[in-house]
Amino acid sequence: MAYIRNRTEELTGYQAGEPFRPSVDFGCDFVMVYGIDDSMPERIRKYREAGYVIHLMTGIAWGEYQDYLDGKRDGRKHWDEGQVERDGREVNHNPTVPYMVPTVAFSEYLTQRLKIAVDMGVEAIHMEEPEFWDRSGYSQAFQREYEIFYREPWRPQHEDLDVRYKSARLKAWLYCRTIGRVSASLKEYAKVTYDRDLRIYVPTHSLLNYTQWKIMSPEAALIDIPTVDGYIAQIWTGTSREANVYEGVYRERTFETAYLEYGVMQELVRGTGRRMWFLNDPIEDLAGYTWENYRYNYIKTATASLLHPGIWHYEICPWPHRVFEGKYPRLQPRIAEKIETSIETQESRCIPADYATLLSGMFQLFGDMEQPDSRFEGVDEGIGIFMSDSGLFQRTFPDGVVKGEPIEERMREALMKNSDPEESLRRKAQGMAELAGEIGRDDSMMLDFIQSSAFPQFFGMAMPLLKYALPIKPVQLDNVRRFAGYLDGMKFLILSYEYMKPEGPDVNTSLVSWVENGGTLLYIGDGSDPYHNISSWWREAGYENPAQHLFRMAGLESKPGDGVYPVGRGRILVWNQVPARICLGSEIAQEYRTLVRDALARQGIDWKYRNDLTLHRGPYIISAVMDESVNEDSKVFEGLYADLLENDYRIITRKEIRPDESAILFDFDRIRGEDFRIVGSSARLEQAVPDETGIYMRLKTADKIRAFVRLRLPRAVERVIAMDEDGEEIPISTEWDERTRTLLLSYDSRARAVDVTAEYGEPN
Repeated sequence: MAYIRNRTEELTGYQAGEPFRPSVDFGCDFVMVYGIDDSMPERIRKYREAGYVIHLMTGIAWGEYQDYLDGKRDGRKHWDEGQVERDGREVNHNPTVPYMVPTVAFSEYLTQRLKIAVDMGVEAIHMEEPEFWDRSGYSQAFQREYEIFYREPWRPQHEDLDVRYKSARLKAWLYCRTIGRVSASLKEYAKVTYDRDLRIYVPTHSLLNYTQWKIMSPEAALIDIPTVDGYIAQIWTGTSREANVYEGVYRERTFETAYLEYGVMQELVRGTGRRMWFLNDPIEDLAGYTWENYRYNYIKTATASLLHPGIWHYEICPWPHRVFEGKYPRLQPRIAEKIETSIETQESRCIPADYATLLSGMFQLFGDMEQPDSRFEGVDEGIGIFMSDSGLFQRTFPDGVVKGEPIEERMREALMKNSDPEESLRRKAQGMAELAGEIGRDDSMMLDFIQSSAFPQFFGMAMPLLKYALPIKPVQLDNVRRFAGYLDGMKFLILSYEYMKPEGPDVNTSLVSWVENGGTLLYIGDGSDPYHNISSWWREAGYENPAQHLFRMAGLESKPGDGVYPVGRGRILVWNQVPARICLGSEIAQEYRTLVRDALARQGIDWKYRNDLTLHRGPYIISAVMDESVNEDSKVFEGLYADLLENDYRIITRKEIRPDESAILFDFDRIRGEDFRIVGSSARLEQAVPDETGIYMRLKTADKIRAFVRLRLPRAVERVIAMDEDGEEIPISTEWDERTRTLLLSYDSRARAVDVTAEYGEPN
């Protein structure tokens, strides 16, 4: 029966740094106990006693590692291993916790500390967020690593393109080295000491987000570490609300960005046999928003995550204590350290009861997403847009490339002093509008736009298609050389080397082979990216940029004009355009859509413009209607459904979804032959035993939750009794719906198991 599973399946879990309490006893499968301080063993013990499978999570780039920094471990102070900016400012997670340059000594320290968790019997260890900031790279430790790796004197990364690209590449490699060393050592320790297989996972932001935020990190490169068993895609409101520019407007587009973020992360496991959990967060790190804002954006990210049917494991919530025990808006944070005060708002309040129940229901819903029968409405699959780890390495230009002071440097101090997130967004939007105007007057300002956090080179190509409901997915360019047949099943791919570079000529060889076998490749770019001039394999081979090599491999001129070129059984389309320019207006966005639509038509793919992405996933319908699209029409479903975003899983026959809204429906038409089925539940079903007389269930969820369960039964019930763990009867409400043959139960949870017995009435 759906929703009933063994916790060893590890379909759902959360990370928690605080001790177990009834307020967070949501009945997921596993808990990642966070941190390796002295309280870790006791926290592990308490969560294990509560029935959870135990993992451990710690930061690999930052953490409470003062004993290492102060030299208490090896007699040598390591504060010189913190990341440092050009002006000498430290890059800190908080005032006493630096982001680390991951040295060999640091990896040995982490290994020794994490052995304690292995001794405690954890099933897996998560080393989260390998992050090296683009603006850093000036510390003594990094200078040493540069000279060891490149066998040449260190140079400041702001001097020229070559040294900036090389520095960024090294930053990502250093975290690959550390993850590989620590994971191999811990696996060996667990095997030798306990004859036990330890699993290692890497929770990491998406490649899209790290590229936006200019954080160097291994992404596809993690695939090359054999001792890594999988990942958590750390995608949530805080990453997905990062604004971008579409048709000249700079604003948050949480759903669309989240959809693309989850899409690129699933490429880390496709065809590898490794595990991926998609994270969802009911709030976010920035505490200055209202509960209404958090809920609005949570539904967007949750919907986006469910629109990727290849993944069915989820981290349901990071830091549940701050969600279910915190008050928001709590503080309007002062980002700059020199500002010591903070503002206590007048509206701080605990989580609204209806939102707490909704979340409890979503936590259970995520456990029923292994649904092999799934299909998109409209164009179903096979459309991709390339991303690469190398895109991280060229996000900032060195001195002298951009005319004047970069726009984000001009805004930096003002934004740091500002405590209101909405005001920050307004100021950024104003700054981007000014920059767009400057581009109109002086095309050389385009490079400043390109290096901004709006990441227009990628969003310029992705957003016009996604907004008109082409379900594109980011595809890892690096994987075409890792896996034979990686592009099998893809029909239409979009590529630009204006914001990333192929690691070797074999990448182009694989792309041309795919085209020759019937694929269509759209190349967008004009060769204007300054990073084409770095020391590279294509320059050594006599090409100005890697696209020229691609074209020559395909039998074209090295600088083909705009047009369609047959290559074997496929085609290469060339558009000599800067991808970022597509962001700046509606006319060029429509020109781009027409180009793609015509190309798809040549392959027999009929892309009908629409404003919704809708996936039928087993009995579930996941649908999001976008604004800024082809029209402002609503999406309407007519049939017999349960609305899973209503706490009582309301039975409806018509659902209208307006632009900027989402829906998750249970479609009764998909279970016509089933007599027993859990339709929705905000409590974990630990047992469900139906027989001829009725059904017995054991339910449990966290404290202070109004729990709802809707289940399908063969016929109506006559009597329902609910008992707590002490055998005391508790009040429970019931409601029967004859159209769907479903029973709705509801009761007030106190984080204790509830035994429910429902007895049928006499058959008609």
